[in-house]
Amino acid sequence: MNKWKLLPQLARKAVGQNGKVYYPYMMAGIFSVFTFFAFSSIVYNEELIKDLPKAAYAWMMLSIGKVLLGIILVPFLYYANSFLIKRRTREFGLYSILGLEKRHIGIMLFWETLLLYLGVMCGGILMGSILSKLLFLLLLKVTGLPLDLKFVFSWQAVKDTALLFGAIFFINLAYALFQVGRSKPVELLSGSKKGEKEPKLIAVYGILGAVLLGLGYKTSVMSEVNSMIFTDFFLAVFLVIMGTYFLFTSGSVVLLRGLKKKKGFYYKPKNFVTVSGMLYRMKKNAASLSNICIFSTMVIITLICTLTLYKGLDGMGLYTYPYDVWAEYGEGDIDRETAEAKVTELEDEYGRQAVRKDLFDYMRFSCQKEENQFGKKRQGARYEDIFTLYFLTLEDYNRLENDNKMLEGNQILLLSEGKDVGYETIVFMGMELPVAEEINHIYPFPKAGKDTFETEFVIVVKDDAALNTCAEAFAKENGITDVEDFLDSGYQRLGVVLEGKDGNKKAFVNELSVWMQAQEGFTGVGNGLEERSINKAMFGGLLFIGILFGMIFFMCLILIMYYKQISEGYEDQDSFAIMQKVGMSDKEIKGTIHRQILLVFLLPLAGAVMHTCAGMFMVENLMAALGLYDSRLMILMTALVCLLFVFVYGISYLTTARTYYKIVR
Repeated sequence: MNKWKLLPQLARKAVGQNGKVYYPYMMAGIFSVFTFFAFSSIVYNEELIKDLPKAAYAWMMLSIGKVLLGIILVPFLYYANSFLIKRRTREFGLYSILGLEKRHIGIMLFWETLLLYLGVMCGGILMGSILSKLLFLLLLKVTGLPLDLKFVFSWQAVKDTALLFGAIFFINLAYALFQVGRSKPVELLSGSKKGEKEPKLIAVYGILGAVLLGLGYKTSVMSEVNSMIFTDFFLAVFLVIMGTYFLFTSGSVVLLRGLKKKKGFYYKPKNFVTVSGMLYRMKKNAASLSNICIFSTMVIITLICTLTLYKGLDGMGLYTYPYDVWAEYGEGDIDRETAEAKVTELEDEYGRQAVRKDLFDYMRFSCQKEENQFGKKRQGARYEDIFTLYFLTLEDYNRLENDNKMLEGNQILLLSEGKDVGYETIVFMGMELPVAEEINHIYPFPKAGKDTFETEFVIVVKDDAALNTCAEAFAKENGITDVEDFLDSGYQRLGVVLEGKDGNKKAFVNELSVWMQAQEGFTGVGNGLEERSINKAMFGGLLFIGILFGMIFFMCLILIMYYKQISEGYEDQDSFAIMQKVGMSDKEIKGTIHRQILLVFLLPLAGAVMHTCAGMFMVENLMAALGLYDSRLMILMTALVCLLFVFVYGISYLTTARTYYKIVR
């Protein structure tokens, strides 16, 4: 038969005969195509943003997620392909001995790559066409968008997916051709069984790894909720990844060398195969262990962020927008009886109860802060030194909080929007105000332990006379001559919270909002329902991305573990055969395999848990930067995810280990 006609058939048979390594690769490729196609289809869905302005936030998040997903998939599929080529070098050498030239092997590789590409694309697009609608419904659910939006099949998404994966498979083909082209037939025959030299500069690797990991941990632990938090996060991730690789490279070699020197330990049959096998492939061992550790950490962190965001999404909206609807007026422009009568009228009309009907007066001052002193803003002052102070009377505070606190003279109640400041007194425009108590809540001024800006304080004074005294001091310090007019420049806020879920409040809120805007002295209105729905669209997009990215990371982790067991199984096959011939029992073989798997199982898992513990400081700050300040929820989700991951990780590793045992047997 003509060689040129034979090559496509050889390519097809090669894929089938190597199904143990190719089929998982194809499944991972199909899932990758499906995920990227689903992202692209939703991004190109015009229905999503045509009539719903708030959907633009979800669309923006998905567009960013699509790019990040493409960046993640390129090295992952390249890594998997390099394993396939490594496994087949002996086969390529045999083809060379039988008369095939390197160009013929190259053409065969081209046909293999084409078959794999077409299979992965067809399977992924078919899977995407069926399941993308479910993902679309999931997106609508987590973002709070209407469920009647239609999902439309996008040919542009097919084009983008075909181009990305075409480029990935082209890179993989180029790598395979390079490996075959630069090797001699004899090298190809022995390539898959070639041992590895010990890495040089072990001490340097160890020191460098410890330093990088320490810097990464320090960056995480010392991080603060500020404008640099996201930059610091990516810096910490980079440092931890590099530190992990260097430490696994040096640490594994030092450990194995030490075990080898202990002759009483090393020359026992149950230990000899394990240690010698790991020494045989120490570089690859370090790379795979560090990859497993890193991807395990990615899965854990992604799940923690995703679940915390999911459980805390409603709380985030209520923290930022505590009222369903609110309006502001000039001081004294609206009376309580009129406002309560209107709310009661709408309660009867819509059959819904208002759980809060707040009306309170306050004054707002902008000051420059130095320690516990709040003074006049100076020219050239730094942004972080400028604070906003809200002044309320004790009567309004007790009404808002349903409390009965008392104050004497110049005493105040103090609330910092961030962490407690611990001041015994504050100095406001030269006036010393003793702090009777530092409180942690005034509705609608919620307190967060960590806040991105921490630039607001709420001060509760005894009565209107005390409030006017503070206002006069501010006017005097800032050169305001018309003091009487300034004393009348305060605000009133009318805020209403309705019972039930947000989706059933819209008509009530809209009618009340129209009435609020028609009242005398109106200066501004806010619709908490609408603002919370916008927030949900934006953070729901992040949540959706987190779910899919968690699935991708877990797929990468499983495939790396599977290929590690496969490759080590083939490499250890001859060693176990020899040990059986010299008298090693089946029980001893199982014990050796169990010991090796346990070691490889525990090291990356321990590293991942350690990385997670160190990273939780930064993850908590990241959540705070997004507006989620629930530390208890974060701790609960962390414990839950770690336990769940250990369980699933153990099952996954034991499942892949069976393949290893079947090979060596």
